[in-house]
Amino acid sequence: MRSDNVTKGPERAPNRSLFYALGYTKEELERPLIGVVSAHSEIVPGHMDLDKLAEAVKAGVRMAGGTPILIPAIGVCDGIAMGHIGMKYSLASRELICDSVETMVMAHQLDGVVLVPNCDKIVPGMVMAAVRMDVPAVVCSGGPMLAGTYGGESVSLSKMFEAVGAYKAGLITDEQLEDCTCNCCPGCGSCSGMYTANSMNCLCEAIGIALPGNGTIPAVYAKRLQLGKQSGMAVMEMVRRGITARRIINARSIRNALTCDMALGCSTNTVLHLLAIAHEAGVDIDLKLFNEISAKTPNLCHLAPAGPTHMPDLYAAGGIPAVQAELVKKGLLDLDVPTVTGKTLGENLAELKPVNKNPNAIRPISDPYSATGGLQILWGNIAPDGCVVKRSAVAPEMQRHAGPARVFDSEEAAIDAIYNGRIVDGDVVVIRYEGPKGGPGMREMLNPTSALAGMNLDKTVALITDGRFSGASRGAAIGHVSPEAAAGGPIGLIEEGDTIEIDIPAASIRLAVSDEELARRKAAYTPPEPNIKTGWLARYARMVTSANLGAVVQ
Repeated sequence: MRSDNVTKGPERAPNRSLFYALGYTKEELERPLIGVVSAHSEIVPGHMDLDKLAEAVKAGVRMAGGTPILIPAIGVCDGIAMGHIGMKYSLASRELICDSVETMVMAHQLDGVVLVPNCDKIVPGMVMAAVRMDVPAVVCSGGPMLAGTYGGESVSLSKMFEAVGAYKAGLITDEQLEDCTCNCCPGCGSCSGMYTANSMNCLCEAIGIALPGNGTIPAVYAKRLQLGKQSGMAVMEMVRRGITARRIINARSIRNALTCDMALGCSTNTVLHLLAIAHEAGVDIDLKLFNEISAKTPNLCHLAPAGPTHMPDLYAAGGIPAVQAELVKKGLLDLDVPTVTGKTLGENLAELKPVNKNPNAIRPISDPYSATGGLQILWGNIAPDGCVVKRSAVAPEMQRHAGPARVFDSEEAAIDAIYNGRIVDGDVVVIRYEGPKGGPGMREMLNPTSALAGMNLDKTVALITDGRFSGASRGAAIGHVSPEAAAGGPIGLIEEGDTIEIDIPAASIRLAVSDEELARRKAAYTPPEPNIKTGWLARYARMVTSANLGAVVQ
């Protein structure tokens, strides 16, 4: 075992002495050493309960004959970081998390890991580390929050952001805004819609690196603690059988995850994270694969913000296994891929016998929301290397749109214009210099998209950016425009009033300007320097790749 490097033989007596200083016994050091990497903190609602879940995982490891060792991990709350400089740190923190997990596991020569994250960048960061190291690994996330209530309806965080736009437009009162503020997020867990955290937790299940139930069991349910114990036992079986992360995450399982992504209508951020996970796993995928799979995968779920259902509804309907069972009816999944249960996906489904218990949460594949998937990659002279839209959250009347560009060089400038009524029906809001390099950090544009939705402009106004969106964004919100403006991309050449033509079904986004005029503009164009020049974000800006490559650091 790897841990022999720190526990066995006379040469390792100094190492053992430090384990004894921690209170470990000789018997414990003779068992496999399992890292339990917990992102518990008191700043992230999705992580406030991870201390209890980590203890359940540790119990499972001990029950199966291992020695669990708790390791901390950082985590940014995207909601709290939203709309200010803090959001520059969110995506970039994914790389810190990945590097820190690798550091702790390799420095201490642990035999396996159970990863206990919940929210946006923490999940992919930990998975990236697992496949980079290629160790036995199981993801056991903290689970989704229950839905809140506002105006007699079930709501989640997206409604809160949209309420700010409604308030700015004079559509709701101070009292209504406060009512929503106090009641939309009722307790611990990852925010209850199909936002990035829940998207990635569901896709961990779909890709096979997490046990069934990981994506949908609510945080407050006892079954979440049971899942923790089962995850601890599962990693021990993986250690015994020599099953490592790259045995599970490979080209075939990534295609399965992409298929579930399209069926579920996941966050656009899954594009960045699946590309990054594939990169660490040594799997070559590109944006064309997303459209290839989207073209043949029906969209079965419209969870918030695309529709009125929330994660507990998806859980009650049968969860990810019920979605997979629908996809199997059309032969859309590879059932022979291995999973952390020690069985194949097909064997898992045969054992679970999932049934769709709520067609309002999971449409039958014979009657989907659409014949194509929830995400669409667009190309054109604005985005030669591609951009992404959550098609399932775009109103039918905005699937095709042409309008004048309203150009802003930061999120702050755009939100000021929206809040002050300077954006009107038909406009195409352009927010640039918010990409991985230009931000730096590729901020989420949830405030602008939510303001538009709250002001009832989401069905008449489009927004494009080289930044990205929260999974809580809805409307014709087109992000990840590549190359980004700071790298000399054509989005930096758009001028106020230019006509932008969007055709989502045709996978097209185009600036209605001649090639000659674009060449003239490009010859005179010099991108500005990144606006942060100190600290680790400055290093990130120098080293990060484009969004179409997953915004990985090289």
